[in-house]
Amino acid sequence: MIESPPDFRGVFRTDLLARAMYAEGAGIARCVPAGVAVPVDADDVPALMRWGKREGIALMPRGSGSGMAAGAVGPGVIVDLSRLRHLGPVDVDERVIRVGAGATRGEIDDAGRRVGLRFPVDPSSGAFCTIGGMVGANAAGARTLKFGATRPWVHGVRCVFDDGTDVWVRRGEPWPIGVPAVRRVSDALSQISAQLGSEIPAYALTHAGVRKESSGYAIADALRADGHLVDLLVGSEGTLAIFTEVELSLIPAAGATATILAIFDSLEAATACAVEARIDGATACELLDRTFLDVAATDGPTGIPSDAEAVLLMEVEGESAAEALHAMTQLAARATRHGASDVHTAVDADSEHRLWALRHAASPILSRLAPRLRSMQFIEDGCVPPDRFPDYVRGVRRALDHFDMPGVIFGHAGDAHAHVNPLVDVTRAGWRDRVHGILDRVCELTAVLGGTLSGEHGDGRLRAPLMDRVWGLEARGAFAHVKDAADPSGVLNPGCKIAREGDRAISTLRHDPDAPPLPPAARAALDDIERTRSWNRFRLDGLEG
Repeated sequence: MIESPPDFRGVFRTDLLARAMYAEGAGIARCVPAGVAVPVDADDVPALMRWGKREGIALMPRGSGSGMAAGAVGPGVIVDLSRLRHLGPVDVDERVIRVGAGATRGEIDDAGRRVGLRFPVDPSSGAFCTIGGMVGANAAGARTLKFGATRPWVHGVRCVFDDGTDVWVRRGEPWPIGVPAVRRVSDALSQISAQLGSEIPAYALTHAGVRKESSGYAIADALRADGHLVDLLVGSEGTLAIFTEVELSLIPAAGATATILAIFDSLEAATACAVEARIDGATACELLDRTFLDVAATDGPTGIPSDAEAVLLMEVEGESAAEALHAMTQLAARATRHGASDVHTAVDADSEHRLWALRHAASPILSRLAPRLRSMQFIEDGCVPPDRFPDYVRGVRRALDHFDMPGVIFGHAGDAHAHVNPLVDVTRAGWRDRVHGILDRVCELTAVLGGTLSGEHGDGRLRAPLMDRVWGLEARGAFAHVKDAADPSGVLNPGCKIAREGDRAISTLRHDPDAPPLPPAARAALDDIERTRSWNRFRLDGLEG
């Protein structure tokens, strides 16, 4: 039994019911942690960190648990930061807001909009994902096409490093070299930089042509002339430091938006249009593949012809309604030139909502397929160079067909980034072998196409053991060097991002009917969270202890 950390003022639980409430997240993994720590405030985290390092106990920072890659599901002590939800005042002149790591993206955006600003990074989980999780994974979303992922919008991060040092790291300010971990990381980056062009070519640290990347450490960004330690910390998934507060840049709210739904008979035509959508100022360009349309149609008519190969949902914006209308007209014309068989447009909020409703139709339908079919997101985040996107989608289809497994493909076509939900029949003999077979084929496909396994969800424990499939020896060595420099004791989210010997991409699955059961009260609560998508519900509410 792990003893409660001294000087820690928050909740610390090791009873099975409390631990079971953190055994799952939104992804496929299940692992009952050794304990749960819930800090009272940001000042409570350093004591926890010092204790973890002294005792050799792994600490796994967690927000809402809505991540897909099992970065917050594992065998150590969960550090639940979801109670750090304070929202500072918006600095309207500087367009900056300081928030706790547990504040949700939706709360932050609402705070900005009350003063005419917004936070432009908008993942589909924005209503419930925490900003600490977004920063940890370098999250993105539909509007990355225009605004990019989380990294450039992070002005500063309050970090607790491996020895318990609590310090702000901000762009435009010198790196806090007085912190031992920062000094070691700086030295490691200098060594890596010295090797570039000799042992480690610069291109080895990135996937050329890929528009979104949440895999590995952003060493290349940190080493740019205008790079900063902040760039390296964003996307590090709790493996270099624990984030307790974040300062974010905001931008003015859009004056008006418009939406286009374009129907294509050819996947190639749809993706060719998607790649060019940013020319006309598209803020979002979402692909709904035939597999997605087929599932959506099981719930009633969608208005999409049954022989359609793909649909693009595209959004534009402007300072005025006239400006948005002009951009919409330009983009609609581009879709027609690329062979769209039909184009629907919307310029008012209600009409736009109706068009976007198709994009959000699949999740509730997929949830109703249980218990026989389970939607398992284990190949859900591939991103490839845009000209290879049709090859990727067709290759994923072939992998699913080869293993006789239905699946749903959709995603951010403008960035050549696909989400895939294989629908696994867990009552069918050999289903585990088919899961592993699909994973293997899609990893190979991604590597051949020069892509990444994670465009926006991070590596987590799901993809850390697969890094050798898409990263070369030089890059993996550089990543390990940075991790060892920041966390020589190995207590910061071990197994996430950097695999340990014996780690497997897929171990215990939460949908496996043969997995050891969780306590009934935990099972019921977790099922309700998944059904209602209330991932930001505090897991210990109502639990005795």
